[in-house]
Amino acid sequence: MKTQILFQENQFEDLQHLIQENNFSNIFLVRGDKSFKDSGADSFIEKLVSSKRIVSFLDFDTNPQLNDLIRGVELFRKSSFDLIIAIGGGSVLDMAKLISVFAHQKGAFDDIIRNNRIEANAKTPLLAIPTTAGTGAEATHFAVVYIDKSKYSVANSNILPDYVFLSSEFSASAQSYLTACTGLDAFSQAIESVWSVNSNSISEEFALKAIDLIWNNLANAANSNDKASKYVMQNAAYLAGKAINITKTTAPHAISYSFTSYYNIPHGHAVSLSLPFFMKYNYYVSELDCMDERGVDSIRDRMDKIMSIFNCNINTVEFELVKFFRALGIEINISKLISNLDKDLIVSNINTERLNNNPRKVTKRIINLFLEEYI
Repeated sequence: MKTQILFQENQFEDLQHLIQENNFSNIFLVRGDKSFKDSGADSFIEKLVSSKRIVSFLDFDTNPQLNDLIRGVELFRKSSFDLIIAIGGGSVLDMAKLISVFAHQKGAFDDIIRNNRIEANAKTPLLAIPTTAGTGAEATHFAVVYIDKSKYSVANSNILPDYVFLSSEFSASAQSYLTACTGLDAFSQAIESVWSVNSNSISEEFALKAIDLIWNNLANAANSNDKASKYVMQNAAYLAGKAINITKTTAPHAISYSFTSYYNIPHGHAVSLSLPFFMKYNYYVSELDCMDERGVDSIRDRMDKIMSIFNCNINTVEFELVKFFRALGIEINISKLISNLDKDLIVSNINTERLNNNPRKVTKRIINLFLEEYI
């Protein structure tokens, strides 16, 4: 995996120097619409690249669609650009990551996405600037795109942004619920990374640090709009992203996408719905349904490390997690969020690739058990 260069918020002049040193003069800017101004990203970009030629792409869905990607690449190909800057939330970062690589692909995009078959090795350099603390998209070599409500994750080493700038200044205007949702996305990423069948000592170090930072700072960031806590959350999200860049996500993420696609529950909230269930389910793994070649004890040892951060054990972890969510204004009783849930819709639209990363085998019966327990 290539090396990524990280700039912290006290390194703005270093970031300016990077742009000058590399003679980046034609900028393709991927951004949000209203959030671009509300977050102060507009003035930041003006200060960073005021003398450069800039073309903006912003008219795309919150959950990036295939047609959005096609339009973005068409706009990109109308001119010559030497740098892409993405400034926004996870959808903005994912869209920019895709454009940076797909602009150099020759095949049909839907075929490339469905088969995860990126062929050309070329890409346009990408600077990722997250304005929300949670997605970790700035630290991963994969990006999400939807085709007809089905979610695909395109993975390639070139998709990893070349440069990242982290700053808390963009999240100052973010509403409490948005801050909670994005933070919980990172929280779930980190937890899932610890128990993933793909975890290793490096990913575990990133993930456990992220969990500790989020557990102790998200409430202040969301409920008090505390700047210091929001900066900690930016770094926690980055660590969570580095963790899942190694391990990828598991069952809670696999189940979450249908709640977002069909019931419009924001991603971070949707992921939280099944997290307490899978904390217990995965802990009680047996030799018969264990998916991790390291065995049952390894899974439980790693999960015990998570619960030690929460200062609880397997008997009290569900209570502690629900209390944590409620303090953030996050409801996980599905019946209170969705009046007429179609269980079959959820079960039939599970991301099976993510399920295969889970340490304990998950069947349709298990998913139905989760839905029954939390309705």
